[in-house]
Amino acid sequence: MKIFAYGIRDDEEPSLRNWKKANPDVEVDHTDQTLTPATAKLAAGSDGIVTLQTTPYDRESLQILNDEGIKNISIRNVGYDNFNFDDLADFDMKLTNVPVYSPNAIAEHAVLMIGRLLRRIPEVDVKFDNGDFTWAPTVGKEYREQTVGVIGTGHIGRVAIQMLQGMGSKVIAYDVFHNEDIEKQGLYVDSLEELYKEADVITLHVPLTSDNAYMIDEKAISQMKDGVYIINCARGELISTDALIAGLDSGKIAGAGLDVLDHENNVFGKKWGSIDNLPDPKIKNLAERINVIMTPHNAFYTETAIRNMIEISFNSNKDLIEGKIPDTLVYSKK
Repeated sequence: MKIFAYGIRDDEEPSLRNWKKANPDVEVDHTDQTLTPATAKLAAGSDGIVTLQTTPYDRESLQILNDEGIKNISIRNVGYDNFNFDDLADFDMKLTNVPVYSPNAIAEHAVLMIGRLLRRIPEVDVKFDNGDFTWAPTVGKEYREQTVGVIGTGHIGRVAIQMLQGMGSKVIAYDVFHNEDIEKQGLYVDSLEELYKEADVITLHVPLTSDNAYMIDEKAISQMKDGVYIINCARGELISTDALIAGLDSGKIAGAGLDVLDHENNVFGKKWGSIDNLPDPKIKNLAERINVIMTPHNAFYTETAIRNMIEISFNSNKDLIEGKIPDTLVYSKK
């Protein structure tokens, strides 16, 4: 049995070595390159592949894998929206993901972003850089004074709720699918409009679907409280960048914490030397704002998460090769 892995980073190497040691019956080879038509043939002779990338998995790459007899694909992340399932069906391929690698990592990141915005830490940092060690006028707000609207009550959203409640915030939540525990706590509101109206802070924890793309648009923002804070550690395409910029310009939005951005591949994962060199004018606009905190899609990026991503994806791929049906299966034609 042989598994080939794409896009393996240096920080994943220790976990990969540990998995190989625990599975001596599996031959594993890998590259630091992503899966493209130019690299697809590197997997020749393998029974399955493990991969992670934010760019689309184009049909030509999958065609080459199919020609090599490779039908089993396991991704090391949650989202699989960059796959065309019609292509997977045509090639009779199976796909698994890592549905949960560390809810705490992403929830912590979101809650920390909220705290940094509430206490105006970016502004304080600038003052310190300029030798200004005074208090005023950067007065902050406390978690316990905030009503936080959590959109999405899956694994990550529920952990975020626990953390926010621990900080004393009043939490309200919205999800199309209700969680029994959140239901018992009476946290759900009946509509997004109600959440927008009541929340001082809104944090997004939903997957991207065709139904919720750009859900935070001009209309949604107009329904929010004046001075709202918006946090997005889910998917960049959930927020209209134009509407966000307009809301920040008008003061309707007091600040934003963004780990993900629409068209983030234009800038993330690269070294630009300076914000001035960013090629995307809208992302540059956001990056220059003192009331916007941006991180490069690294909310997940903890030692625990990396270990889980490797172990779960490789275990899933091994199961597929052995003809088993892992609980991480997200697509199979049969």
